[in-house]
Amino acid sequence: MIRSVVRGNGAALPRRIMKNADFEGMVETSDEWIVQRTGIRQRHVAADDETTASLGEAAARAALDSAGMTSADIDLIILATSTPNNTFPATAVEIQNQLGMHHGFAFDMQAVCSGFVYAVATADLYIRGGLAKRVLVIGSETFSRILDWNDRSTCVLFGDGAGALVLEAEGGAGAITDRGVLAASLRSDGVHKDKLFVDGGPSTTGTVGHLRMEGREVFKHAVGMITDVIEATFGEAGITAEDLDWFVPHQANKRIIDASAKKLGIAEQKVVVTVDLHGNTSAASVPLALSVAVADGRIKKGDLVLLEAMGGGFTWGAVLLRW
Repeated sequence: MIRSVVRGNGAALPRRIMKNADFEGMVETSDEWIVQRTGIRQRHVAADDETTASLGEAAARAALDSAGMTSADIDLIILATSTPNNTFPATAVEIQNQLGMHHGFAFDMQAVCSGFVYAVATADLYIRGGLAKRVLVIGSETFSRILDWNDRSTCVLFGDGAGALVLEAEGGAGAITDRGVLAASLRSDGVHKDKLFVDGGPSTTGTVGHLRMEGREVFKHAVGMITDVIEATFGEAGITAEDLDWFVPHQANKRIIDASAKKLGIAEQKVVVTVDLHGNTSAASVPLALSVAVADGRIKKGDLVLLEAMGGGFTWGAVLLRW
């Protein structure tokens, strides 16, 4: 069996850090209010010269360095983003060019906060199908560009950043002990569109628009949906929560993370939490959290790692892999 094995990872963050206190003169809020409800303490915000493409390129270069590879070794780039540099072409091809890669192919994937999980599952299919041997999977966002900075219910929640993985084909035995992607479950349901969306677009308003969210509704659905795909992934792999070494969830809200882990029976010490550092970075959330846990030595070669995310649409999904 062909497995998609992680060879390297990387991350990139904008220079500017906004603390919760920085919002107190902008909207009616406080550090205490934000921390209590979300667990967020700070987030990075892109400057004019920092874009989804530039952050994605930096994360990609870090992942390639980590893998001991160059862009010449890559067959495919999949960029998960909801904030592309342009309506078209895909920002992935811009990153491809910036990396000096003029072979292979590249495309964007839009599944909002679930984008990176969708992209990893998609890369795995390309690798197992023989259309690519090495894939650069990137999640990069500049959500600060689509925020309404007068809306205290959303502007304090999101941040900018990028993360990346290099996946490579490797032979496996078809067992749970194999390294690489082992199982995945993806879902979506457009009936929930109006609960989390951007109120603009080329075909409707001809504008970029701003992010709009019904926070209570999102919270109400999140834990159940997350549990659904994770249990499906566990079933496919034939494991239980006790078998996991690490749970790397989408970093949107500490209360959602805690409630999901508790419902699934995942021990608190196995949960990677970086929402306090980055806020919600949408498709960049999971790879940024991975980069922190790899850098500080928590995630090691051979560890069983569960990735999970939920985003606007709604979309939601989980990927199980052995590092």
